[in-house]
Amino acid sequence: MIPKEIERLLPQVTKPARYIGGEINAVRKDGGADQVRVALAFPDTYEVGMSHLGLKILYKVINDLPYAAAERVFAPWVDMAAKMNAAKVKLYGLESFSPIDEFDLVGFTLQYELSYTNILLMLDLSGIPLLAKDRGEQHPLIIAGGPTAYNVEPLADVLDAVVLGEGEEVIVEIIQAVQKGKADGSTRKEMLERLTGVKGVYVPSLYEPLYHEDATWRGLKRKLPHLPEIVEKRVVAELSPNYIPTAPVLPYTEIIHDRVLLEIFRGCARGCRFCQAGMTYRPVREFSTHTLVLAAQAAIRNTGYEEVSLSSLSTMDHSGIESLVRELVDKLSCEGVNISLPSLRVDSFSVQLAAEVARVRKSGITLAPEAGSQRLRDVINKQVTAEGLLASLQGAKRLGFKSVKLYFMLGLPTETQSDLDEMLGLIARAAAILPVAVSVSSFVPKPHTPFQWEPQAAMQVLEERQQYLRDRLRRDRRVKFVYHDASTSFLEAVFSRGDRRLGKVLIAAYRLGCKFDAWGEHFRYDLWMEAFAEVGLDPTWYANRERHPEEQFPWEHLSPGVTREFLLAEKEKAGLAMLTLDCAAGTCVACGVCTALAVSTVTERGRGQ
Repeated sequence: MIPKEIERLLPQVTKPARYIGGEINAVRKDGGADQVRVALAFPDTYEVGMSHLGLKILYKVINDLPYAAAERVFAPWVDMAAKMNAAKVKLYGLESFSPIDEFDLVGFTLQYELSYTNILLMLDLSGIPLLAKDRGEQHPLIIAGGPTAYNVEPLADVLDAVVLGEGEEVIVEIIQAVQKGKADGSTRKEMLERLTGVKGVYVPSLYEPLYHEDATWRGLKRKLPHLPEIVEKRVVAELSPNYIPTAPVLPYTEIIHDRVLLEIFRGCARGCRFCQAGMTYRPVREFSTHTLVLAAQAAIRNTGYEEVSLSSLSTMDHSGIESLVRELVDKLSCEGVNISLPSLRVDSFSVQLAAEVARVRKSGITLAPEAGSQRLRDVINKQVTAEGLLASLQGAKRLGFKSVKLYFMLGLPTETQSDLDEMLGLIARAAAILPVAVSVSSFVPKPHTPFQWEPQAAMQVLEERQQYLRDRLRRDRRVKFVYHDASTSFLEAVFSRGDRRLGKVLIAAYRLGCKFDAWGEHFRYDLWMEAFAEVGLDPTWYANRERHPEEQFPWEHLSPGVTREFLLAEKEKAGLAMLTLDCAAGTCVACGVCTALAVSTVTERGRGQ
């Protein structure tokens, strides 16, 4: 039953179904005092968080343990947050309605930098101090993991512990350490020191940041001699069927990805030089066709969904994709279930396969050439040609697709006016085949990529290039043009390249009213600039400054396994517009991951069995 103090708030807010719990397949456990309670906290709305595959996986893994219980908690929308504050209702888990500050662990997903103020919002609503140093024995441990954990220094003062890499195995080890600590009466400090013995766990408070006189990062000083200098990510060597959530929680309200999400493999070795996921998610490992078909059938039985979406960084790169799709269609189409293929390659094979599995009208197809000119695509190692793209679109038209969506990036390293003009030409040629929706994002230099040394183009430059494209594309009725706000990309770059000093800016911005920064209607660039001024830091120093090849970074103690030497060599190859092949095809590129982690990328000779 929903507590009365919460129930009274629901008629006063939008989408009250976000806050009521009790969904089909939700797991509620009533364990004893020795049970470890984990709040899986996603710092965005219910609709966004419930669509996140990683949360579904961890929810299953934890609740499969007899000595642990996981509950879900999402950032309440601004109306609900205000009502909770006014009524003094603490943020709660959806399974038990227990306040979050009563849990043993609160685990935040670090999915994107613009969610950081929502972490502070959720802690504030829970009555948990924002800074780790202010928490007492009565407070839960605040941990986090996810893509942006690979540079977590801007959040170092907020988080008690950080997990690098894949969570299925390490979360069990963390829970076991906490369970042991509860049993022997360990203090908070003792618990955190115990967690440093778990591979892949970083405890920021046990390291002191050091800086050079010019304010650049010098490194970390360990406060205890046994602490690792480098924290290496965790990786699951063999993907187990036990990690596939075949009975996900069914939402009461529509969510972004309201379908079965079926992860078919992990990692990507195509090596796009701007792509952090392509570097940090290595090595490539696959689920077998047999495992995936059984999992899809079970998920349909347990949910009643009518669509299965095959999830990965590049779906068509699964070595058994043809047989997998064929079996899924054979098994599920008779039940009225559609198969969707996101992350298509720009090739005719992808388009053909997408058309074959489409059960309903083929409305549109999405492709990502990323850059307009062949020279710039070679710089970023995006092995796509204009001719291949146009041939794919011709094939898509013949197969019944009605439109195409094309993704591009602005501000890529070495980008010139000529590259923009070639982008316009490519779009015009595409629009002559099918109506085109063009989506343009701004390049953000990310840690652990070959472009981590590169500056982000100044915001004014990005806005001028956006205007240049908009003025020319608005003349073509066959083209719809959208682009990302340059100011949000600027802030993303600041925090993606930031150090521990940015924690003060984050706190100041939250105190000024910043939250839901990823939502355009709530992003307040002026308040962020006020926060930087208050703290005395220049955001352009972080976003727009080119790094010297020998400069040390605030994220190099957090290792995804890819070596600095490989990334620097890739940067140099980018300057020469030289390509690097996909190592999953059988040629090792010596990125360092397989050696560092003792886990090999699956190659064509042993894939898809």
